[in-house]
Amino acid sequence: MTLTIRPALSSDVEALSILKLTAFRQTFIDGFAVPYPPADLAQFEQESYGVDRVAAELADPTHATWVAQDADGALLAYAHVGPCKLPHPDASADQGELYQLYALNAAQGQGMGGALMRVAMDWLAAAMPGPVWLGVWSGNHRAQAIYGRAGFMKVGEYGFRVGSWTDHEYIFRRDGADHPDKR
Repeated sequence: MTLTIRPALSSDVEALSILKLTAFRQTFIDGFAVPYPPADLAQFEQESYGVDRVAAELADPTHATWVAQDADGALLAYAHVGPCKLPHPDASADQGELYQLYALNAAQGQGMGGALMRVAMDWLAAAMPGPVWLGVWSGNHRAQAIYGRAGFMKVGEYGFRVGSWTDHEYIFRRDGADHPDKR
């Protein structure tokens, strides 16, 4: 399969909104069966993956988003980064955060996650030198292993709110010296 990794464009807003929502649902609803209360889930999905939110993220110069697309132009995966907003005493907004890195289930295992991770980490190293942070659900052991292989280490925990529901999340950090490509 021919894949292209490229920056997301304003013309991608609707397709990216659908990709984000679908990847979230495949991961947390279908995959992990997290029993979010329906009203809270609906509000969270609109606030996090709605067209207006995605358009605002793409327009924000402190954020960057990349997409992986197939030869037909279908979006299959994405990465989204920006200033760190995690609740950790060592984190600050002048440091970078990997907010999201998702691939549709049917597209996993094709190398696009790794390609998106490299592009995102390169951008953050140039735009926000210093440690890179991310939050990952405590039950997503596969993602934790992937982040560990990319040089991230668990440094904390927090509660991620989805309406009245709270997900138990881990905070991971990767320092510049921890980058596997620099060893």
